[in-house]
Amino acid sequence: MAESVHVNFPSQVVSDLEKSSYDYGLRVARAIEQEWFNGTYSNKYFDTQSKFHQLRLYARGEQSIQKYKDELSINGDLSYLNLDWTPVPIIPKFVDIVVNGMSERMFNVKAYSQDQYGVSKRTEYMESMLRDMRSKEFNNMAAVGMSMNLYENDPETLPSNEEELALHMQLSYKQNVEIAEEQAINTLLDGNNYDLIRRRMLRDLTVLGIGAVKTNFNFSEGVTVEYVDPANLVYSYCESPYFEDLYYVGEVKTIPFNELVRQFPGLSQSELETIQKSAKRPTGRYTQREVYDKNKVQILYFNYKTYNHDTYKLKETGTGAEKAIEKPDTFNPPSDKEGNFARLQRAVEVLYEGALILGTDKLLAWNKCENMMRSKSDYNKVKMNYSIVAPRMYNGRIESTVSRITGFADMIQLTHLKLQQVMSKMVPDGVYLDADGLAEIDLGNGTNYNPQEALNMFFQTGSVIGRSMTQDGDPNAGKIPIQQIANSSNNGKLQSLIQTYNYYLQMIRDTTGLNEARDGSVPDPKALVGVQKLAAANSNVATRHVLLASMFITAEIAEKLSLRISDILEYSPTKEAFIQAIGAHNVATLKEMKELHLYDFGIFLELEPDEEEKQMLENNIQTALSQKLIELDDAIDVREIKNTRLANQYLKLKRKKKAEADQRIQQENIKAQAEANAQQQQAAAQAEIQKNQAKTAAMVQAETAQAKFKIEYLQEEVRLKKELMQYEFELNSQLKNMENKSKENIETMKQTGKDTKKFESSGNDIIGSGVGLDKFNPKIN
Repeated sequence: MAESVHVNFPSQVVSDLEKSSYDYGLRVARAIEQEWFNGTYSNKYFDTQSKFHQLRLYARGEQSIQKYKDELSINGDLSYLNLDWTPVPIIPKFVDIVVNGMSERMFNVKAYSQDQYGVSKRTEYMESMLRDMRSKEFNNMAAVGMSMNLYENDPETLPSNEEELALHMQLSYKQNVEIAEEQAINTLLDGNNYDLIRRRMLRDLTVLGIGAVKTNFNFSEGVTVEYVDPANLVYSYCESPYFEDLYYVGEVKTIPFNELVRQFPGLSQSELETIQKSAKRPTGRYTQREVYDKNKVQILYFNYKTYNHDTYKLKETGTGAEKAIEKPDTFNPPSDKEGNFARLQRAVEVLYEGALILGTDKLLAWNKCENMMRSKSDYNKVKMNYSIVAPRMYNGRIESTVSRITGFADMIQLTHLKLQQVMSKMVPDGVYLDADGLAEIDLGNGTNYNPQEALNMFFQTGSVIGRSMTQDGDPNAGKIPIQQIANSSNNGKLQSLIQTYNYYLQMIRDTTGLNEARDGSVPDPKALVGVQKLAAANSNVATRHVLLASMFITAEIAEKLSLRISDILEYSPTKEAFIQAIGAHNVATLKEMKELHLYDFGIFLELEPDEEEKQMLENNIQTALSQKLIELDDAIDVREIKNTRLANQYLKLKRKKKAEADQRIQQENIKAQAEANAQQQQAAAQAEIQKNQAKTAAMVQAETAQAKFKIEYLQEEVRLKKELMQYEFELNSQLKNMENKSKENIETMKQTGKDTKKFESSGNDIIGSGVGLDKFNPKIN
């Protein structure tokens, strides 16, 4: 480590005029150079570059092998070692897992209008939705009864309650200026290939523990987003991982003279020759990866944050109004001057930018930055062009994922070399042949049992012929003439080294949190899928700080681009060209783009869910679909929402609405069934009534017919009786007439008899009691 040195920065408590002077800028540049490039063989800049270079070599599996040779050599002698010194690429695997996994995590830039006009517009829209929600029944009645549309919004998309309204405001509501702002930021990011810059930054955060990106604006290129190599950074001491307390920051670039002339066209030929002669490497030594080139020069580009005073002279006019006139900060109205004068002053942060040729006193540039980035909500603060983050920094010391495991990688490499040594000294298993034992063996067929035949039999069949007794009857010491020699003395060392290798590999996994489930190596076949996913999720948590650091820088870049857009639209002569370039994607935003600088936006990132989060959401969707808690269209809408928290809220809302709809449909079905039953009962009752009515009608008809028939019968009987009575009357009349005639005849006869002789005897003129005219009288029923 380089020793701390006393740095003599110029005082900031000076006038604005002095701060803008060339001499002041040169003193600032010299102070930065003194802090970072003070030593010849050891300085802060070189130590940082060397450290980062070593970490990058480890991350590539190309670290120096000299330390391993020093470990295994004897007094520097390697003549007895025939080893492959190539480093085992263990660390690159874990770096690629982290970087590639996080580079696939996409995000969406969200702009939120937080100025007074944008907030009031959002509030008015929300209040109009509330009015429509509360007067929905009345509006429907007016639409049906009076054919009047009293809705202020589309009734088809109207939320049913305040919870749904809050979700609607987050998912669906978007002002045109917000859409235009998001389109502009995305266009600038795509135009600067920010996705590639982000991948390099993610690798730096993993390998070095620090990442940096720079935004800039010039009239020739417009807004630019550039990758910054952390090894080339110089910055003031700070303790915040987000470098919020910086007051200077810069980077060292090695550029050819043609680029130097392009950037600083005011340099004369003599100045260029002087620069070429006097410029030198600030470290005083070179590495193998860098070759000195006299046609190149190292330049320190830096930003320096200080403050200036905005000073105004307030003068009262003849009409009583006050007029503000801008003055330098040295302005102080004299007390004896006629007229009513006052001095108004405020301190605001400002940013100066400079460029110094390292190793010389040549300051190429020193001026106050044009179009400084200031938030409308905090105008006194200024943002630097550099966005830097080191998530694991403490007291200025930076730690990375790779720096934690380089020691274990060294031990793995040494173990690998030891394995090569042990394997090179291993010999195959042999065979011991007892010639005396073979001499005692007689095969009985006249042939000799020589060593070659014994070896052939042993290797082909695994059998051995031996004699327990010699030909003299003594015990035979070589009764097993062939024995296998197991050269297993190195097997134990080999197994021990393999265990050591696996131990340090596991230590890397334990230190980084990148377990087997994350990299997919040797998954346990007995482990359930859910357990494997849980282990992978835990591994993602262990490296979450790298992802959050990259998202912090991305959000910072998006916010700075938003401020740069305001500068373009307000000051740049390329305003119309920029608007057309942005509006080509969305013509409807052209009008909003022209007034975009009048708004103040809050910029945030909406991170798309990873595979585990997507799977959990999909499981919730499938569960809801299987239980018929939502419809298929609802599932499609939920999958379109990138924010898992909002997606789950939307899923809950759709489930609740589906339950309410099902309950309403069920109630309607019950009501319809009840109405159908009532109608059926009414129809049955009506049919019964109709049946009774028909029966009654038939009975009435029958009774009527019977009565009619009876009447006709009676009428006929009356008629017949009348005829009979008439006939009887006529008969009686005739009889009466006949009787009268008879009586007249009798009287006549009596008169005549008186005159004549009576020939009848008395009493013979009576017919008898049994004969009379009563039977001819009318009958009465």
